[in-house]
Amino acid sequence: MKKVICTLERTIAYTLKKNARSKYVRISVHCDGAVLVTQPRRLSFAHVEHIVAKRLQWIITKLDFFKTLPQPHKRSSGEYYNLRASALTLAQERLAFFNASYGFKVGKVSIRNQRTRWGSCSRKGNICFNYRIVQLAPELVGYLIVHELCHVAEMNHSQKFWKLVERVIPHYKALRKKLKQQSL
Repeated sequence: MKKVICTLERTIAYTLKKNARSKYVRISVHCDGAVLVTQPRRLSFAHVEHIVAKRLQWIITKLDFFKTLPQPHKRSSGEYYNLRASALTLAQERLAFFNASYGFKVGKVSIRNQRTRWGSCSRKGNICFNYRIVQLAPELVGYLIVHELCHVAEMNHSQKFWKLVERVIPHYKALRKKLKQQSL
C-alpha cells in the first residue's frame, strides 16, 4: 500500500507492507530511492506512522546518500552474456589458485545475475557468483572467492570460518568493508 509523509523540505513516498511474522517496524531504503516500511499486524497504522516520522531524518540521509552514487547503466543481454563468460573464467581460475591453499572439494561453479548477492555457496559445495565480479578490483575478487570457498568447509560466519579466511587473506576485514560499499 503506497503512503506519503510530508516535511517542510520534501514529500517522501513509501510502501507499507503488513507482515504477520514481523515483531518490529522495519524501514528499509533502497538504492533506487524506494522506501519500504514493514508493519507488524499487532501495531496500528498510527503507531507505525509515528515511528516513520521519528526516523524521517535517517530516511532522508539514506535517500540523499543513494543520490550521490553513480547510477548503474542498463546492459543489453549480449553484454550480460559476454560478462558472464568472463566472470566464469575469472571465478574458475581464482578458485583453483586459492583452493591450492585449502584443498576443499568444490562442486559446480556458476555465474548468475543476482540482485542482492556477490556470491553464495550451497551445502553440496556448489559456488555461485554474480556476473559483476569482473567489474570489481582484483583484491575484492580475491576476497570474495576466498569467502565463498571457505563456506565449503564452514557454512556459517563463525570464528572458525573467519580463521580460514584469514589464513589466506590476513586483511580481510578491510576488504569486506570495501566490498560492502560496492553497489550491485
